[in-house]
Amino acid sequence: MSRKSEKKDVEASLTAAVEAVVFASGEPVDPREIAAAFDQVELDDVEQAVEALAARYEKFPGGLRLERVAGGIRLATRAELGDWVRRFFRQRNRARLSPAALETLAIVAYRQPVTAPEIQAIRGKDPGAALKGLVDKRMIRILGKKKVIGTPLLYGSSKQFLVHFGLNNLEELPSIEDFDELIGGMESGAATLLQDQIDQLERPKESESDAETVAAAAPAEQTGRGSAE
Repeated sequence: MSRKSEKKDVEASLTAAVEAVVFASGEPVDPREIAAAFDQVELDDVEQAVEALAARYEKFPGGLRLERVAGGIRLATRAELGDWVRRFFRQRNRARLSPAALETLAIVAYRQPVTAPEIQAIRGKDPGAALKGLVDKRMIRILGKKKVIGTPLLYGSSKQFLVHFGLNNLEELPSIEDFDELIGGMESGAATLLQDQIDQLERPKESESDAETVAAAAPAEQTGRGSAE
């Protein structure tokens, strides 16, 4: 076997191994983790395997594609099949998250870092139960405490939130109306009402001490598990 042929076989094996790892993981995988796990494999080799795998999915389109999200790579459904997938998950999401949880999640996503009293000012209802459920599902996380009277907890979206909605970072958040569609539909008109309330609610001016409110941050991911709502 020639060196060229042997090198090609090695590259094909690495590409297949990367595909297997990404599929088996079930969550975005950092290429650096793969390189660290595979002996005598450099990060550049893994990146080349990722590119080869992505190109193969593009050349022979099926129901999946390789995408970068939340700092890693994962297998995801193709965009043109989104309507079919949304139909399925719309029903599932409705069953898993109550309207109160969906509304609270939208406020946290678009107003973070945000406290429970601020969420209550927008929704007009106590968000305590919804926040607990979202933390338990790891859709949001506790960032720290705000240095105001009562030192309320600050909430923000989690890595799991990005993964769940196929976002690489918060800059990719759609409009709140599109977010309503993405999560499967809140109560009729809720997204528009929330947008109006968020727009009308003045964000308090931050002082230098406010910038330190996240200094005592909680771990990056809350690991508590339990039923939502």
